[in-house]
Amino acid sequence: MLKMRVLRFAILLGSLIAALPLASAQDTPKPANGRLSGRWIVSSDIHGTTLYFQLELQQDGNKLTGKLNGDNLEGSVDGTAIHFLAKNDRGGSEDAKGSLKGETITGSVVSIDEDDPTHPETYQFSATMVPKRPIGPAKRHEFTPTVFYRSFSPANKPVLTVAPGDTIHTTTVDAGGADEKGVTRVLGGNPETGPFYIESAAPGDTLVIHIVRLQLNRDYAISDDGIVDRATDSDLAARNKDLWKNVRWHLDIAKGTASPEKPAEHLKNYSVLLHPMLGCVAIAPGPAQAPPGTGDSGGFGGNMDFNEIVEGATLYLPVRNPGALLYFGDGHAAQGDGELNGNALETSMDVELTVDVLPGKRIGGPRVESATHIMAMGLGGSLEDAMRDATSSMADWLNEDYKLTPSEVAQVLGSSAEYRISEVADRNAGIVLKINKDRLRGLAATTGK
Repeated sequence: MLKMRVLRFAILLGSLIAALPLASAQDTPKPANGRLSGRWIVSSDIHGTTLYFQLELQQDGNKLTGKLNGDNLEGSVDGTAIHFLAKNDRGGSEDAKGSLKGETITGSVVSIDEDDPTHPETYQFSATMVPKRPIGPAKRHEFTPTVFYRSFSPANKPVLTVAPGDTIHTTTVDAGGADEKGVTRVLGGNPETGPFYIESAAPGDTLVIHIVRLQLNRDYAISDDGIVDRATDSDLAARNKDLWKNVRWHLDIAKGTASPEKPAEHLKNYSVLLHPMLGCVAIAPGPAQAPPGTGDSGGFGGNMDFNEIVEGATLYLPVRNPGALLYFGDGHAAQGDGELNGNALETSMDVELTVDVLPGKRIGGPRVESATHIMAMGLGGSLEDAMRDATSSMADWLNEDYKLTPSEVAQVLGSSAEYRISEVADRNAGIVLKINKDRLRGLAATTGK
């Protein structure tokens, strides 16, 4: 059984590790003349699972300082031999000894869990410097998917490697696995296009996804006629007990509307405006977490079903693995707040997006930005939990990028918060806290979101 401290290392890599700086350069860095200063990715096989940790080193002569997963460290260098001790304020520590060969540090760590100090754990590690951002003109990638995944797993082989600033143009299948021709390509359950490996992205960074274009590529969508349990009381549930039949919608792309193909008597003149969106955008969770299915959501993004993840929006996700491993899919032609039918107008889609990386920018969970609003995504087992998550996330955003004090954050939220119910259909409910950018124009934001 993993010691609690080692397990916490795995959890920290995605959501609790400290942000660390990354300089700009064109190639993978090489420690010159023994210089170790920089940011490193540490990997270790712990009881059969490869886990990633963050290491920041500053070398001054033979002296080392820095952080290991946010814990301050001190150490020394003697030729190629490296030793450092990292401690936290609760009594836990990591005593590391290793050697530098070429561009890699290898060695062992003795980890002491503050909750079980009499049983230290020793594990082997290797570390390489975080690859630096490539330079050169941005590229456009025309990608035709041949495989679709049904879990957001870090073990799935990347389908394409792209650089920050590059654009990906590709397609998705619908939630049932059917493509633009109506051909079922994969078992249903929100099968995803990807994962895409983003060069220079490392745990502790933020992946930026600019949605350039979402285009419907067929003339129908599928939905249901039921209402999910989370949105019904006992009387409504009883009235709806015989529902949950499939509904097929006609998508009139020229007119920009959708309507039931076989409408019941009172819906013969009913239509809704097309509003293409992506139900799923995700990065792979850290390897210590069991890979979630593509119907799930969390700090990694996933099946968020927020109807403002549309053309022109920008999504920010915290990186938990080298290369980030970006997935997307579950296209909707339109969806009301909450995804009350358990699905939306499910359809295939042409997708064009541009990716970028904010090095050393740590965020706790998904964020969305539109031309008019900044939006913090809250996800939890209940709407109350999701609201708390959204409020805390937005408070962090205002503190980090606008340098607001807790009192100032409270004043802004109390006067400007807008809450949207994004999702009630799946394991996690979703609530999004929005703030209109007009309310923030007098505040000086720092770079990065």
